[in-house]
Amino acid sequence: MRRRRVVIPGLRPVSIETVFDYFGKLEDPRVDRTKHHRLMDMLVIAICGVISGANGWVGIEQFGLSKLEWFRTFLDLPNGIPSHDTFGRVFARLNPKQFMECFAAWISSVAEATGGRVIAIDGKTLRRSFDKASSKSAVHMVSAWATENGLVLGQIQTDAKSNEITAIPRLLDVLDVEGAVVTIDAMGCQTKIAKKIVGQGGDYLFSLKGNHETFHQEVISFFEDAERHNFQDVPHSYQETTDGDHGRVETRRVWVTAAIDWFQDKKRWKGLRSFGMVEAKRDVDGKVSTERRYFISSLSGDDADRFGEAVRSHWRIENSLHWCLDIGFREDDSRIRSGNAAENFAVLRHIAINLLKKEKTSKVGIENKRLKAGWDTGYMLKVLFG
Repeated sequence: MRRRRVVIPGLRPVSIETVFDYFGKLEDPRVDRTKHHRLMDMLVIAICGVISGANGWVGIEQFGLSKLEWFRTFLDLPNGIPSHDTFGRVFARLNPKQFMECFAAWISSVAEATGGRVIAIDGKTLRRSFDKASSKSAVHMVSAWATENGLVLGQIQTDAKSNEITAIPRLLDVLDVEGAVVTIDAMGCQTKIAKKIVGQGGDYLFSLKGNHETFHQEVISFFEDAERHNFQDVPHSYQETTDGDHGRVETRRVWVTAAIDWFQDKKRWKGLRSFGMVEAKRDVDGKVSTERRYFISSLSGDDADRFGEAVRSHWRIENSLHWCLDIGFREDDSRIRSGNAAENFAVLRHIAINLLKKEKTSKVGIENKRLKAGWDTGYMLKVLFG
C-alpha cells in the first residue's frame, strides 16, 4: 500500500496505514497467482462498505464501485474493485482467529481502560444463518462488550455441536480483563471460567440458574431464610433504586452478602466472595410483576451499589449491542455462512459499530450515521480517523 495521507478538516493529516496497522499481520489465504487484489485494500473497502450500510458482499462491491475514484486517492487497487464473489471467497478463507486477535489488539489501543469497568459477555444467534441445504445449524456468536464506553471488545463463533462454555475461554484469551468485572449469564457460570477470569486479574459476576440446579436452589433457600428473619445475623449490603417513564415504574432491590462459608463447594469456585439477589418490581399502567435473579461473584459482599450496577450493565448489552446489530445492521437477516465468512463478517460489523459509536460530532443514531458516511466521504474520514 502506498504511503498516502488523508486530510480531515480540523484534524492533522493521517496515514491510512496508522489506522489499519493492527490488521497488517493477517495472513493472506490465497496463493500468489490468485492475488489480483491486495488483502488490505479489500479489508479497507469492506470496512467502509459496512460502515456505509452494506450488509453483504454485493453491497460492498457496489459501494466500492461507486466510490472508486475516492478509494484510488489512498489505496493501490491494481485491478480495480474486487467482485462480490472475490470478497466472499477471501473472507470465507481468512483465519477468523487471527482476524479477531487483530481486532482485539486494535480496540485495546483505542478503548480507554478505567478502573472498575464492566465487561459483559453474552451470546447471540444469527437466526437466518441456518443452512437447510447442508443441515448446518444457525451461527451463534459470543461477544464481549465494554459497557461504560459502548465498544465491542471481541467476539468468537461457537464451534459446531458446542456451546458458549467452550467459546468463552477462547474469547477471554484475547481480552484484557485486569481490574474489570466480567459479567456472564448462566451458561457461562462455570468453575473453569471463574478460575480463568481471576487468573487474568479480573473479577466475575455470574448469573445462577437451573443449569446448576442444586447450587441455584441452595442460594434461593439461603436468601428466603435470611429474608424471613429480616437478615438478622446475616451481614449484607442493600441497595434500592426506582425509576420510570411513560406509565412504567421499576423498583430494583439488591441484597449482597459475604456469608458464604456454609456453601460446601466454595473452594471449587476460584475467588468466590459473595452471593447476590436482585429483585425487579415493574408497575406498567397498574399491572405489577416481580422477578428475582440470583448471582455469584468474586466481588466483596459489602458494596451493593457496585454489585447492582454490574448487573444492570450486563442487561444493557441487549439494547446497546444486540438491538443495534439487529436493527442498525440487520444481522439477523444475514445469510452469509460459507467457510469462515459469517464469523469474519461479524468482525466487520463490530469494527463498524465501534467506529460509528466513537464518532460523536453527528448527533443521530447508528442507522443514520451509516447513511451519512455513505453519502459524505468527509464524514467517512471522520468515522475512520476522528
